[in-house]
Amino acid sequence: MNIAMLARNPELYSHKRLVEAAEERNHKINIYNTLSCYMNITSHRPEVRYHGEELTGIDAVIPRIGASITFYGLAVLRQFEMMGVYSLNESVAIGRSRDKLRSLQILSRQGLGLPVTAFAHSAKQSAELIEMAGGAPVVIKLLEGTQGIGVVLGETQKSAASMIQAFRGLKANILVQEFIKEAGGEDIRVFVIGGKVVASMRRKGAEGDFRSNLHQGGSAAPVKITPEERSTAVRAAKALGLNVCGVDLLRANHGPVIMEVNSSPGIEGIEKATGKDIAGLIIEFLEKNARPGKTKTRGKG
Repeated sequence: MNIAMLARNPELYSHKRLVEAAEERNHKINIYNTLSCYMNITSHRPEVRYHGEELTGIDAVIPRIGASITFYGLAVLRQFEMMGVYSLNESVAIGRSRDKLRSLQILSRQGLGLPVTAFAHSAKQSAELIEMAGGAPVVIKLLEGTQGIGVVLGETQKSAASMIQAFRGLKANILVQEFIKEAGGEDIRVFVIGGKVVASMRRKGAEGDFRSNLHQGGSAAPVKITPEERSTAVRAAKALGLNVCGVDLLRANHGPVIMEVNSSPGIEGIEKATGKDIAGLIIEFLEKNARPGKTKTRGKG
């Protein structure tokens, strides 16, 4: 196969491992800086160009689009879909996952476990939002935040209300969620490929930090998940339409609740924690599924 990876930093562990795994299986793979790709939108024959050359003969694309360039990255990915190129994760599915509010609404519609979540436009409803989320302490999240950035804990009614008002004063969109105290600063990252759980790890936050993200100094170890947690992760991936994703779960007293579904999950933490060849499994999935014109949306979404 001739594989194109859309990524800005070829030196990241995840990107280097995907290249390594593809080349081990005798595939050709090139990394293209997403922001350096450009397109002829009006052509009767869709095309993507890169440094003056038209990108042709590509069998599959691996989108590793950073959250800060989601809009442009999805435009490039849609163009590949219009060309009939198979995408590891499709543009519509990535768009759903990147919109925290929309993804929660979709998951809720499927009856999946979620923390109680409140959302409003005005800070005038801050007291009611906190009450809807079960009262302080509450977790306040920026809709556009990633890797634990823009996630704060409002420990008292007064501090939570002040945080909400401050965020809204900056015109930032936020979610207010119940704080799952029993999780103890731990979450579970479940890695799903092609509708199957291939690995899972427990992540624990740094000392004194309720966030468990590895980017924020957390640690990881392999974990055995329950059948309910496995089913929740698989159903979440299916609901959003993602072939490959990391589903982040908290163990609440009433069962697993989904914190987030990541459409471009990092590979380093899960590979080092579990010893599994996740990059190889991703390339294997492409081998089995990448066919011209097999993309469902064909850039229509």
